[in-house]
Amino acid sequence: MSRQMSGRGGRGRGGGFGPRGIGRPVEKPKDFKGTVKRLAGYLRPYRWRLLLVLIATILSNVFSILSPRIMGQATTTLFDGMMNRLQGTGLGVDFAAIGRILIMLGSVYAFSTIFSYIQQMVMVGVTQRTVFQLREDISSKLAKLPLKFYDSTAHGDTLSRVTNDVDTVSQSLQQSVIQMITSLISIIGVTAMMLSISPVLTLLTMGMLPLSVLISTLIAGRSQKYFMRQQNILGDLNGHVEEVFTGHRIVKAYGLEQDVRDRFRQVNDELYDNGWKAQFVSGTIMPLIRFVGNLGYVVIAVVGGLYAARGAITIGNVQAFMQYSRQFGMPITELASIANMLQSTVAAAERVFELLDEEEEPADHPQALTLSEPQGEIKLSNVSFGYEPGSPVIKNLNLDVRPGQLVAIVGPTGAGKTTLVNLLMRFYDVNSGVISFDGHNILEIKRGHLRTLFGMVLQDTWLFEGTIRENIAYGRPGATDQEIEEAAKAAHVDHFIRTLPQGYDTILRGDASEISQGQKQLLTIARAILADPVVLVLDEATSSVDTRTERLIQSAMARLMEGRTSFVIAHRLSTILDADRILVINEGEIVEQGTHEELMAKGGFYAELYNSQFTAATA
Repeated sequence: MSRQMSGRGGRGRGGGFGPRGIGRPVEKPKDFKGTVKRLAGYLRPYRWRLLLVLIATILSNVFSILSPRIMGQATTTLFDGMMNRLQGTGLGVDFAAIGRILIMLGSVYAFSTIFSYIQQMVMVGVTQRTVFQLREDISSKLAKLPLKFYDSTAHGDTLSRVTNDVDTVSQSLQQSVIQMITSLISIIGVTAMMLSISPVLTLLTMGMLPLSVLISTLIAGRSQKYFMRQQNILGDLNGHVEEVFTGHRIVKAYGLEQDVRDRFRQVNDELYDNGWKAQFVSGTIMPLIRFVGNLGYVVIAVVGGLYAARGAITIGNVQAFMQYSRQFGMPITELASIANMLQSTVAAAERVFELLDEEEEPADHPQALTLSEPQGEIKLSNVSFGYEPGSPVIKNLNLDVRPGQLVAIVGPTGAGKTTLVNLLMRFYDVNSGVISFDGHNILEIKRGHLRTLFGMVLQDTWLFEGTIRENIAYGRPGATDQEIEEAAKAAHVDHFIRTLPQGYDTILRGDASEISQGQKQLLTIARAILADPVVLVLDEATSSVDTRTERLIQSAMARLMEGRTSFVIAHRLSTILDADRILVINEGEIVEQGTHEELMAKGGFYAELYNSQFTAATA
């Protein structure tokens, strides 16, 4: 269809961001609070499991936080015992006490691991169930969207929402949420443990924090522009590769391989330059933060040593505090990166919800009809339609088609031929007027039932990945092998199929590029023959086959169209000479109608079209 837009396919989002996502370009949602609330609705059925995850996460981190303090007790006991031994004031090291402490430490590690396992196991289940439901809703939604959505939306954008954005939500629910809870608990727990050991050392540790935040902010701001540029260039590179692969025949035919290589090298060099700068700048963040952390570590070691020498703090507590100081900065850095990731996640979820909120096809009326014995009588009364308000494509169209008639529709590109067929099948609904099928307004007939009455063979063939047998039987599930083969014979494709290694069980992969365009067309014609529709729609169905095959198909179609209403959209007027009626449409209106002989006798628009094609064919 002329309005149909194609997606960009390979123009993906760039990757390879800095350490832990620092410096990463963040896509921000338009409605953060509303999207989070809606996403929480998908999690609500699992609230008790999420509570279990929260409890397990808290307990796992609490046991993990306790371990340095317990290890410090072992160090203190060992140090005191050795000092007593050296001073001759005691029995030496109390190995029994150390053994009890080690048992306690092992128990703490074991409980931390067990609760961590429970947390991960439950959260994985919740995440997968949530994303499963999200994908189910998307699948159901895509089936309900009108053709208008697919005609006006880039396919690549829809595919990105269904795959990339859903995967982003999945990964974030499974990792970022738990990591955020863990980081918050770690900050609170570690701070509490440090304060319990020494408020002064705690203040010294926190004094290093502003410097780390300043370094992260300055470098992240500088690296982000490189990452944004890297994303854009990567999209250009992917798009260039996609275009070259899909159009490789044209590239080779015009001998432009060197131009293609030069263009690729230019974009690739630019990507290398920006990628190097992005990774180098963002890569300096962690070394600088570690440097600041090591300075703080030295200060704490010196001050803690002085405190221990004065007896104000035990040597084990100094050791424990140094471990806590190491742990203190990590969750803060992680929270910064998680905040960025959550922004992107909510933005991804928002894009998914935008798809779920798209306007669906109007629901059938509760009393909608199904026709028990459809005949194929079609009538259009004062039908007008436009894709955009104020831009009519069909204007006050009137048409009566009796059952079994062959109606050909001709006219220049953009005249409204395909639009007329879309209206008949209710891919679009008319703006005004009435379309009737067997005397019933098609708005009163169940949409799904109405479409089963039509069989379509389009100029653009569509075959899915599967066997040839499955592709032919697509329009009629449950068809027998004999019926499938009879349909193939009627479409004059049976001989070709039997020459293939696996015959009817040959698997067509991807876009079925292993067979010719004409052979694809023959398979779709066989599919229409097998479906045995009441009304047949052929949209330039023989455009991709040679003249001899075209004659064979026309012969088969003549038998197929016997007793059924048929609409043939044709640009080659030589293919519709035997039509019962030819409709000449121009600018959305029927300017002429009649048989071939009648229209030629008028010497009007149709005669001009026919003579121009005949002259071009004999020139």
